[in-house]
Amino acid sequence: MVDPYAEALRSGRGPLFLRRPDGWLLPLEVERWCAGPDAADLSALRECRGAVLDIGCGPGRLVAELAARGHLVLGIDVNEAAVAHTRRLGGQALVRSVFDPLPAEGRWDTALLIDGNIGIGGDPLALIRRVGALLSPGGLLLAETAPVDVDERARVRIDDGRGAAGSLFDWARVGTPALLRHARTLGWYPVRQWASEGRSFVALRRRASRLPAARTASQSADSTNSAAVISSQRGRKPLPVRAVADS
Repeated sequence: MVDPYAEALRSGRGPLFLRRPDGWLLPLEVERWCAGPDAADLSALRECRGAVLDIGCGPGRLVAELAARGHLVLGIDVNEAAVAHTRRLGGQALVRSVFDPLPAEGRWDTALLIDGNIGIGGDPLALIRRVGALLSPGGLLLAETAPVDVDERARVRIDDGRGAAGSLFDWARVGTPALLRHARTLGWYPVRQWASEGRSFVALRRRASRLPAARTASQSADSTNSAAVISSQRGRKPLPVRAVADS
C-alpha cells in the first residue's frame, strides 16, 4: 500500500490531509514540517529545558534545531520515513510509539507535542498520563493546541487528495480550554499560554503531590535492546539514552 505521508515527506510537499469517514478534511502543513523551524516553532523551543523528547517528531526539524542548541534530544515517530528524515538531518530518532517502552522513562526534562500531536491515540487524557510517566519530577510538557475551542475524537486517515490514502487511526483535536480541563484532572497546571504566527501553545507542569513513582532510566533503556548510545554528563543528573537503529 502506498503511504501518502511517507511520499509527501520524501518530496517535501503536499497536498496532504487528515480525512474523516464523513469526508471532512484537515489540511496538513507538509512544506512547513519539512522546512527549518519558523518563528512559532522557535517560540516553543525557547521554553525547552534539559533533555527533550519530541513525540511525533515527523521529519525532524525540531530535533535537529534542539541538538544544534546543545540539548540532549530524541525524536520518536511511528513512521519510518519520518525517522529516516530526522536522522538525515543529524538528529537521533526511534521508530516508536509514545505508548511503547522508551529510553530513560521518568528522566526527560521536557516533552514536546507539537503540530497537533496532542491528538495522538485519540485520547488526550491517556496521552497526558503517559507523558507524565516519561517526564522527570517537575518536567515540562509543551503542547500545541488547535487554534479554535474544540474537543473532538475521530477515526481518520491520511489522504493526498488524489486517491492515495493510509489506514484508519484514532485522532483528537483539542483547543487550549479543553487541554487545560483535561490536564487539571491529572494534576497538571499551566505555566504559560501563548500564540505565535496563528498557532497556539501551552506549557504545563504536574503538581508535585501528584507525581507517581517513575521507572529508572536503566530499567527502561535496557528494555530497548539498543545499539548506539547518546550520553550526557550534566552534573547532578546524567541521562543515558540508547537509540535503536530501526531502519
